[in-house]
Amino acid sequence: MIRVRAPSRLHFGLLSVTAPGALWPDRLSQPTVPSRQFGGVGLMVESPGIHLSMRTAPAWSAEGPLAERALAFARHFAEQIQAEREGNFPPQHILIEQAAPEHAGLGTGTQLGLAVGRALAEAWGVRLDVPTLARLVGRGRRSALGVHGFEHGGFLVEAGKRDPEALAPLVLQMPFPESWRIVLVIPSGLQGVSGKSEAEAFAHLSGAGNLQTDALCRLTLLGLVPALIEADWRAFSEALYDFNARAGEAFARVQGGVYSHAFVAEVVAFVRGQGIAGVGQSSWGPTVFAVTSDERQALALAVRLRECFGLNEQQVLITRACNRGAQLEPI
Repeated sequence: MIRVRAPSRLHFGLLSVTAPGALWPDRLSQPTVPSRQFGGVGLMVESPGIHLSMRTAPAWSAEGPLAERALAFARHFAEQIQAEREGNFPPQHILIEQAAPEHAGLGTGTQLGLAVGRALAEAWGVRLDVPTLARLVGRGRRSALGVHGFEHGGFLVEAGKRDPEALAPLVLQMPFPESWRIVLVIPSGLQGVSGKSEAEAFAHLSGAGNLQTDALCRLTLLGLVPALIEADWRAFSEALYDFNARAGEAFARVQGGVYSHAFVAEVVAFVRGQGIAGVGQSSWGPTVFAVTSDERQALALAVRLRECFGLNEQQVLITRACNRGAQLEPI
């Protein structure tokens, strides 16, 4: 039996929604510089995460939360492997022990798909790197933060892609301060954009302004990254809030504002009112993240959020950054 434990991914925002093949203007305003599409900044966190185990079985089967989706990933992975390699690939039984909610801004689909792929590769004695796993389970087609996060963990910056079929390159990975905590608000009954709706949303974003990309890159290189190096929580928090809100502006026409739901905007404003600046929406939401300076501050904020918004412990949880990649454990 094999067990894989994978973190969850917070996506703070995309760097560019430039149309594929577009050119950026040079200093003379001439369109000459090859652009890159997407790119982004994010963080891997310990919880809620994905925990699954796998064992050889007479037929393919799965149980637990997101079992059907895990089984679909497994069958697709098996078909791809059998088409590319010779060997014996016996069916497996997948047990999902723990799963973050899907379509909530936590990168659950990518982490689940990669965890299934990693376990199958181990069970079948096939050596595959993480980019190959991503290709075989069909992940990383836009943002590659979850793919790189599965392998490395930590705070991540990826540079977007020029080739639509390529995995966007990782340009920075660094550990997140161990003492900082992240409070997550995961409201029930709300979902972010996904699937066909997500593809249609991106189709309407082509050609968004270069000034926004310039500002986001400035906030990343001169705000978020040095603040992390210096463990400057206040500077990081202000840069993070501004980065996330600016990134959300590019999607305002699709999601009705900077944030995906009025509830998300209300929670963000409430957290800012508590003196915690580093708050925002992960990906399409509805998950809200808030970066606190320590466990005590996180506990106090979590209590206030539950009391003010009538939420339970599953809807408001405290986690920490995951500064390592997914873990594989033979049992």
